[in-house]
Amino acid sequence: MILSDFHIHTTYCDGKSTAEEVVRAAIECGLKTIGFSGHGFTEFDDSYCMTREATEKYRASIGALKKTYQNDIRILCGVEQEYHAGKPIAEFDYVIGSCHYLLMEDGSFSPIDESAEILSACIRDGFGGDIYAAAESYFRCVGDVVEKTGADIIGHIDLISKFSEIGCPLDFTHPRYRRAYTDAIDRLIPYGKPFEINTGAISRGYRTIPYPAMPIMRYIASQGGAIIFSSDCHTADNIAFQFDVWEPVYRAFGTRVLECPI
Repeated sequence: MILSDFHIHTTYCDGKSTAEEVVRAAIECGLKTIGFSGHGFTEFDDSYCMTREATEKYRASIGALKKTYQNDIRILCGVEQEYHAGKPIAEFDYVIGSCHYLLMEDGSFSPIDESAEILSACIRDGFGGDIYAAAESYFRCVGDVVEKTGADIIGHIDLISKFSEIGCPLDFTHPRYRRAYTDAIDRLIPYGKPFEINTGAISRGYRTIPYPAMPIMRYIASQGGAIIFSSDCHTADNIAFQFDVWEPVYRAFGTRVLECPI
């Protein structure tokens, strides 16, 4: 049974619950360790992330909660750092490295996880309607996410498939898609960082399976990669979402499951 969750967002970024609400929910669920992972400051898009000022308030708030609840649960203060934003602007207990954007020809960034409509427009306008060209661009960045962000955990490695069930279909077994993700994984495996099994898109109604999809998980397992479960929760009631459902499925691949990244 997984008793930890390290991908948690609060009202300090785009989450809907306060940090203390999450802590209380985690204790009620019987978790032993949780890690907060506010979206790190992203200069070109502050619509969802922590500002510089909010980052300091976030760190102070989580620090206070660590002391208040030290006899009930272990609390870590982490950050989810965007690939295109570089390294975090402050010190954290751990870093989740993720890629949420595609770089367009004009130098702008288009989010891949905001809506199916925005992603479709990005693929149409930036990649000639070729979703596999967009995927190739995305996975080239993912393959460098540890180096670029200093990640301790590799976040939702196939985020570009978020809307594959509701408007942006792609074939997980397509040769170009497979080549793109295997190349990225081959570059990441030597770092020894765990890949997260992320149930966030299920809890929000976008997918029926976690990230990564099964073909990608099989490849990670075949290369000796480790995994860690995370909910990517934005509300307290979704902490450790469906870990009990998916843990035996992903353990069946024979992959090492880590309880704590640090």
